[in-house]
Amino acid sequence: MLIIPAIDLKGGKCVRLSQGKMNESTTYSDNPSEIAVKWEKMGAKRLHIVDLDGAVSGIPKNMELINKIRNSVNMEIELGGGIRDLKTIEAYFSAGIDFIILGTAAIKDPKLLRESCNRYPGKIIIGIDAREGIVSVQGWTEDTKTTAVDFAKKLDSTKVAAIVFTDISRDGMLTGPNIEGTAELAKAIAIPIIASGGISGIKDIKDLLEIEQFGVFATIIGRALYTGNIDLKECIKTAR
Repeated sequence: MLIIPAIDLKGGKCVRLSQGKMNESTTYSDNPSEIAVKWEKMGAKRLHIVDLDGAVSGIPKNMELINKIRNSVNMEIELGGGIRDLKTIEAYFSAGIDFIILGTAAIKDPKLLRESCNRYPGKIIIGIDAREGIVSVQGWTEDTKTTAVDFAKKLDSTKVAAIVFTDISRDGMLTGPNIEGTAELAKAIAIPIIASGGISGIKDIKDLLEIEQFGVFATIIGRALYTGNIDLKECIKTAR
C-alpha cells in the first residue's frame, strides 16, 4: 500500500483543518517546501497537495508556492483545489505535477471531466469527499444530494486514474479512517481507491491493509504526521 503524506496550503502556509472547516485550522509550517523535502527524505514516493484557498474560491491561489514545492522534490505529486478548467489543468501539468485531482469540477462540469480524462488518461484523480455518505463540494461547504457510491459508479466508464475518498467527519480528527465506507466504495467499482481522513496510528494502516484486496491501494496521512502520532518511516515499512 502506498503511503501519501499531505500538505494543505492556506495563506501560503502548511496547515491542517478539522473536518474541513476553514476557520478551524492549525498552522504547522511557514515553509511548505521544507516539509515536502522532509517527507521525501523519510521515504515518501508521492505527495498529496491541496490548495485550500483555491478549493473555496474556485480558482488557484497558491500556484507559485506549488511550483516551488514541485521544484524542491523528485517524488510524484498529486494536486487538488480550485482546479475548474482545462487551462489550469494544462498549466499544472506543464509545471511538472504528476496527477490532478478534480473534486467540485468532476461533479458540476461533466464535460470537463470527460475532456480532461480523454486528454490525460491515467493522470486525472477524482476526489470524492463525503459527509455521512453524501458528496460535498466547494471546499466542503456545499452538500449535494448524491451518495459517494452512486457518483463513483458513474465514473467506472471513464479513464480516471483513481478516486480519493475522504470521510469529512473524520478528516483531521485522528479518529481512525472509515474502513466500512471505504470498503463499500471499493467493492462497488473497478477504479482504484485512495483512502483519506482520520488516520491516527499504525493500527489504522493495518486495518486499511485488510481491505487492500478490494482495490484500496493507497492512503493519505495528514494531521497524524504533524502531531507525531505516527512516524512516516514506520508507516511506510508497515504498509510494505
